[in-house]
Amino acid sequence: MAEVATFATSDQLLIVIDPAARRTDAESVRIAKDVLSAGAATKVCLPEGPEEFARVLARRGSRRPVLVGDDRALMRAVSLLHRQRELAGCALSMVPVGGGLSLAGALGVPTGAVAAARAVLDGVVRRMDLLVDDSDGVVLGALRIPSLPPMREAPPVEATPVPSGSRSDSGSGSGSAHASWLRTCQSLVRTLVPVRPSREPLARVTRLGPARLRVEVDGVTLVDLDQPVEGVSVTPGASGLAEVVVRPVSVGAEASPLCARGRSVTVSGADFRYRADAVVAGPVRTRTWVVREGAWGLTLPVVG
Repeated sequence: MAEVATFATSDQLLIVIDPAARRTDAESVRIAKDVLSAGAATKVCLPEGPEEFARVLARRGSRRPVLVGDDRALMRAVSLLHRQRELAGCALSMVPVGGGLSLAGALGVPTGAVAAARAVLDGVVRRMDLLVDDSDGVVLGALRIPSLPPMREAPPVEATPVPSGSRSDSGSGSGSAHASWLRTCQSLVRTLVPVRPSREPLARVTRLGPARLRVEVDGVTLVDLDQPVEGVSVTPGASGLAEVVVRPVSVGAEASPLCARGRSVTVSGADFRYRADAVVAGPVRTRTWVVREGAWGLTLPVVG
């Protein structure tokens, strides 16, 4: 990460408050607005959905956008600016509010409303690497490819017990006839009365075996389809390189992870899903991610 600029408090801020933040923690939203408004000229926008969010960001003009929201709001903003090819000229600021804040924290954004708002006013922009895939999707923090997803199997069918009675429990002929007549009546009733949905889980989760994937880093195969793996992780590293870690399946003794660094990572194999930051995508059979060095800027506190 490289520091490229500092901000003066005379900058005009466009405060974009995500609706999830308003619902989750209205008090932190209010605190963030108060701190930001006290230190700079602000315009507050309250988009109600993704389309309005995109319009607000597109019409920001010369104002510096400040996101008040969670990780998904940050990812949405970076994705929009990337697709509009405006990431290079627009640094983002963020006050984390909401449920998922692990990405913001990992990137160095303070998770307290006051500290984050002060960092917006007094911090510096740091340029960060970005992973961009061949479908124009982006990864800010971490890409993870798990084993094949769990599959659900139908529960076993259980026979309906027949209520016991003095006659049906006896071994006499009349008792057997009575039990047979009772079972016939119960079967008829079950065909006439609609089945009520059970409140219990309808299926048990069964995990399939490990994934078989080919992972190539800068064209060199790190692991091939004949080596089952438990998972693959890719993170933007430093100086335009991605850090790749492949965890092979352990047989007996624990297998050591396979590590590599490169500018391009291609994963292929049977249909697989992957988690890009907080979003699950797929299934796909092949996907390539390329590192864009210093592609986006985020305002962070001054270090030291």
